Amino acid sequence: MNKVMKTDAEWRVQLNPEEYRVLRQAGTERPFTGEYVDTKTEGVYSCRACGAELFTSDSKFESHCGWPSFYEPSAADHVTLIEDRSLGMARVEVRCAACDSHLGHVFHGEGYPTPTDDRYCINSVSLKLRTSASDK
Repeated sequence: MNKVMKTDAEWRVQLNPEEYRVLRQAGTERPFTGEYVDTKTEGVYSCRACGAELFTSDSKFESHCGWPSFYEPSAADHVTLIEDRSLGMARVEVRCAACDSHLGHVFHGEGYPTPTDDRYCINSVSLKLRTSASDK
């Protein structure tokens, strides 16, 4: 995967304030407010910052947690997992492997009926859904 390198100033020009806060400052959008929480449209979810493919609609599932949830990335090397001990918790942060933007967190062993028992809890603002109709 090709690495995307930009300065902070370049990211600020490209991204709106909410996208910048989440993608570049590891923020979190409010639950149940993102555009992809309830989306069932088939397609590919790409990084909003750099366009790298991250998830597909085939792995999206209803977790009722307030953010889009996926049980696996489209390819393991498309995301980077980093230990996150902020906010007094031990979590695993999910970042885009191409541009190092914050996407959300992954949780394991919560009992969801998925093939991996993982829940990639991803901010909608970190994603852009591409459908076959949008490619035409």
